[in-house]
Amino acid sequence: MEKIAPLRLAERWDNVGLLLESPVIKQNRRRVLLTVDLTQSVLSESLEKEAGVIVAYHPTIFKGLQSFTLANPLQSSLLNCAAEGISVYSPHSALDSVWGGINDWLARGLMETKEGEIKHLVGEKLHPTNGISEGGEGRLLTFHVPITFEKLVKRVKSHLKLSQLQVGYPTQVQFRSSSIRTIAICAGSGGSMLVGKQADVYLTGEMSHHEILAAVAAGRHVILCGHDNTERGYLPILANRLAAELQNLNGTGLAGLEVVVSEADEHPLRFV
Repeated sequence: MEKIAPLRLAERWDNVGLLLESPVIKQNRRRVLLTVDLTQSVLSESLEKEAGVIVAYHPTIFKGLQSFTLANPLQSSLLNCAAEGISVYSPHSALDSVWGGINDWLARGLMETKEGEIKHLVGEKLHPTNGISEGGEGRLLTFHVPITFEKLVKRVKSHLKLSQLQVGYPTQVQFRSSSIRTIAICAGSGGSMLVGKQADVYLTGEMSHHEILAAVAAGRHVILCGHDNTERGYLPILANRLAAELQNLNGTGLAGLEVVVSEADEHPLRFV
């Protein structure tokens, strides 16, 4: 995972890496289960599939804990993981920032081959020794030839396999244009990163009410997809990349591990 998404690329506010190391070793656990969230359903699935490691994109421990009890659902899941020999790792914002990570996947899914250019939005991150760019925060997609907003919405739905989106239009009519050239992108909750940036469209999972008001007042279009809907589709790509890295570890006992994507992991909200 460090080769795929170096933890030095994570944001300072984040909590990433090996968050739970189980003291129990069970030889029959030969799978790595990938999920966005470690829920009780995902925990049950990991036990059924005999996973020894859960890679949970969202940190299972984010703020300081003063206790671990079975009364708290998240803490209960962690305690059960420890008891059952399941360790938990979270890449979170490191996987957002790295080139080829989640934000790049979002951006590339919105354009056809060589139809545009993708750059970091803010905070380019350079390797500490060789100075080579390793990634950055968010992405800015610039089309060589503008597309219509309606076409962009269709592409977002197709890429993320969604039937519905939330869309905001600029409050001032003169800024409402069907010609879209630039899209500022941030997976998950991107309001704090996107607001104030120069782009025709802000694309993210969710924004606060006041962030949306500020965006449309500034002449931006807004597309909200649901927080983890902007993240979950990357898991099959991560599974392939992680499996390839494990195969390179011949002689370590790790090459035979199977990497699977959770089937129980899902967005917690429904349209009714």
